[in-house]
Parts: sequence; structure tokens; C-alpha cells
Amino acid sequence: MARRRRRQKLPQEAITAEIESLSHDGRGIARVEGKTIFVDGALAGETASFQYTRLHKKFDEAKALEISNPSAQRVDAKCQHFGVCGGCSLMHMAPEAQLELKQGTLAEHFTHFGNLEPVTWLPPLTGPLWGYRRKARLGVKYVTKKEQVLVGFREKASPFIAQLSQCEVLDPRVGLRLTELGEMIAGLDAYNRIAQIEVAMDDSNVALVFRNLDPFSEHDKQALIAYGQEQDLWIYEQPGGPDTVAALWPETPQLSYAPEAGLTLNFDPSDFTQVNAGINEKMIQRALDLLDIQPEDRILDLFCGLGNFTLPLAKRVTEVVGVEGDLALVKHAQNNALLNQLTNAEFEQADLTQTELKDYPWAQKGFNKILLDPPRSGAFEVLHQLADLGAECLVYVSCNPATLARDAGELVNKHGYTMEAAGIMDMFPHTNHVESIAVFTKNNG
Repeated sequence: MARRRRRQKLPQEAITAEIESLSHDGRGIARVEGKTIFVDGALAGETASFQYTRLHKKFDEAKALEISNPSAQRVDAKCQHFGVCGGCSLMHMAPEAQLELKQGTLAEHFTHFGNLEPVTWLPPLTGPLWGYRRKARLGVKYVTKKEQVLVGFREKASPFIAQLSQCEVLDPRVGLRLTELGEMIAGLDAYNRIAQIEVAMDDSNVALVFRNLDPFSEHDKQALIAYGQEQDLWIYEQPGGPDTVAALWPETPQLSYAPEAGLTLNFDPSDFTQVNAGINEKMIQRALDLLDIQPEDRILDLFCGLGNFTLPLAKRVTEVVGVEGDLALVKHAQNNALLNQLTNAEFEQADLTQTELKDYPWAQKGFNKILLDPPRSGAFEVLHQLADLGAECLVYVSCNPATLARDAGELVNKHGYTMEAAGIMDMFPHTNHVESIAVFTKNNG
């Protein structure tokens, strides 16, 4: 039987060192006796006094205790919970510095994974820095020692819910209600049997989905309904899986958003939608511009969701086919096409990791342009099929710079494409999340 490795004891004394650079997640990088230390809360060029938090074989982790020469890029964090809550990691950096870090992260990934660089770097897409987040999953926990229900995000590097009074990046319609929500839940019979609250908003309405581990009592249902009516919030319950989400009040609510003027997309609170409405609108317009849309185009939209890109495309081209693996989202997309009277948008369900696109009837006429917006794992499994479909232009929207860079390398080095342009979109200010977009054109010959 293998012997369990004993964890090294953390040094208790503070260490002082120069911070040489920043990691992709915004931590300072120092070196002590030749070993790399990732220092949370320190910026490049600073001298930091820090304490170790975790020891590893090839690197260590630490948190800054004191900064003796603050960087010009350092700002005071707006949120009083910064450093405790694990939701934001870059709030001590000036917004311009955050963009520079994210652009640098994307460039480094292109070099490391694909050994390539775009012909042109696109200017970053930016929007509001505060109150931008319209989708969130809030943890809920009754803490016996505090005799209090906590609602919010987890502590940094911890499974525990942070004690938060508000969240500066969450839309204030919910971001200022965290304490209020905890107090309301504390008055329920199920005060200790609610695991989370799924938050979804549109321009006018706020939906709160309470994940109840046991069926709600009639008292709790009426209390939740009364709270929703008083605060003008839509209330849902979820006693099981995603298919058990049901509205308590009002009876038939419907969330919707307008990705552009004259277009309405309905969605349910559990559906995937972009968290930042302002950036989403700019992202759609940028994708349309990069595709150089022409009326005669026939376009394929892979990983199309409920039609976020597909339906704006359908307003401008001859035909667009949206493909999605989630049948519920396909049905939502089809209904959204009917809602907007767009008859040239077709939606199909297909597992893009398991099937050959050319085998489907809707793919046999080919496509001259393709848009794809895959999950974090990327689209590696379908790349070899895209050139066969005859696409002269391909726009790739990504939520993971590592998989975008890997896939870009495959497209350029193996499938005859040129990466004409790429850039970041600041979908999540104050976090290390990098959303990006790239456009590829097929080489002639």
C-alpha cells in the first residue's frame, strides 16, 4: 500500500521579495531561492511582504501582507469584500491594466499553443465596469455558529460562503439584496435546506430560482410569493434537476432580451445567456462585421444556443443554420425564430463531438461562412470538417484563450486558414476571465 505523502508545514515568518511579473490569473510572480512563488494581491514591479499559503514541488503560493512601493497600476478596490470573496481577482488593478493583462494572456496562448499571431489585433470591446452581471449562481448556507443564512459567493480558495453584504459587479437589483435575501430565507421552514439561488435578469425583470433540497411547505411557498410581490422579483423553485424549475410567482413569467433593435429572444432562467448584456450586443456586431455579411451568404452557426448570433444573422442573409447539442435550447431557438417571423433560420440538434456534419441533409449544400461559439473545451473535434464545408471565412468566439489558441493553431497549420484578426472582449471586468474573438480566412490554392 502506498504511503500517504505528508503535507509540508507552512513557514510562519513573512518573506519580502520583488514581484517580477504577473501570472495569467493576475497574481504576482516572485522567486525565492530559485523557486517560483505566486503572490495573491501583488502587482508587477512592487516589493511585497507575503506569507505562504500552499507549498508545492515546483512552485509555492502566498498572499501579500504589505506592499512597500505600490505600482502605478494599483487602485483601491471598490468592493469592501475584495480579497475575501473569490468572485473577483483583479479589482486592485486599474481597468486599463486589466485589459492589458488579458490581451497579453491571449497573445501568449497564441504563441505557446499555436505558434502564431493574428495579422491584426482588434481593439478590446469594453462596457460598464460595475453592476454588469445579469446571470449568477449564489450559494446559500445556514451557519449554525453565526445563527445566520449567508447568501453570496464562495470565499477565495475555500468551499465556505463568504459573508457578503453586497456585490459590486452583480446587477444592483440583486447585488444590493444579499443580506435581505439571507434574512428572508432565515424566516422559512426550509432555512437550512436551500442550496443555491440561480439569478437571471433581463432589462425589466429579475428571476430568482431557489434550489430547494426538500419540497417547500405551503408556508414557505406563500412567504416566497409575498417576497416576490413586495420586491417585484419573479420567484421560481427547483426541487430536483433543471427540468423541475417551476414558477411560483407570477404564473407565466417570460424573460427576454433584445440583442439588437427589432429582435426579441425569449429565454428561461436556467438557459445559457451571456452575463453582460452590453458586451453581448457589441460582440454580436463585431462578429457580423468580421464575417463581412452579404445578402447571398449561407452561414453555419455552431454551438448556437437559443439563437444569440443566429437570428441577427438571419435578418441579413439568405439562409443560416444553427446547430446545438441541447434539445431544449434548439426548441427555444426555433420558437424565437417564429417569434421574430424569421423563416430563413433553421435549427438542428447534433452532438458536434460525435457526428460528421457532412452526413446531415442540411449541411450538404455547404456554407460559405461559419460562426462558432463553443464551450470552454473548444471545438477541436469539428475543425477538420469545417474546411470540407467550403467555408471561406470563419469567426470563432471563445471563453477560453487556451482552447482558442489550440484550435487556431490547428486551423492555420493544418487546414489552410489565416488568422486575420483577434482580440479580447471584457465580458467579466475585475476577473481573470478572458473572452475573445478571432476571424480566419481560407487561403487560396
